[in-house]
Amino acid sequence: MPEKILVSACLMGHAVRYDGQSKPLIHPAIDRWRAEGRLVAICPEMSAGMPVPRPPAEIAAGAVGKDVLTGHAKVLEINGRDVTEGFVQAAENALSLARETGCRFALLIDGSPSCGSGFVYDGSFTGMRHAGEGVTAALLAGQGIEVYSDRQIEALVARIEALESPE
Repeated sequence: MPEKILVSACLMGHAVRYDGQSKPLIHPAIDRWRAEGRLVAICPEMSAGMPVPRPPAEIAAGAVGKDVLTGHAKVLEINGRDVTEGFVQAAENALSLARETGCRFALLIDGSPSCGSGFVYDGSFTGMRHAGEGVTAALLAGQGIEVYSDRQIEALVARIEALESPE
């Protein structure tokens, strides 16, 4: 059975980002996987009821997603509003969908306080970023789902091909 991939809806061209935009990922593998019915799209934030557009949010104080999941950090909007609970719910929704649909892999947009897997912004709303995962990426990875950023699509392609190629 072909491997299923949970994918950030913004990468599929859906205008669901905080700014009402999308960030379509153009790659032959995306077209092939879409045609094969492998892709399961989700915007974790929208699944938790967050609107589009919405104020920018970052994980506060240079923390990362696992810190949010353990209750040691917050996700704040630029206006100071605490949206931690929504981001935790968003991550749980993504994990539930991945489990329900048999996704072993996730392809997520980097930089997001939900989906970032290589980097997130530092909470200062100044464009400064640091290595780390967002809340959803951290929860998925912690539950054994292999998480790849949009910049790592070639690595994901290679991983899936290696799994599916006859020995």
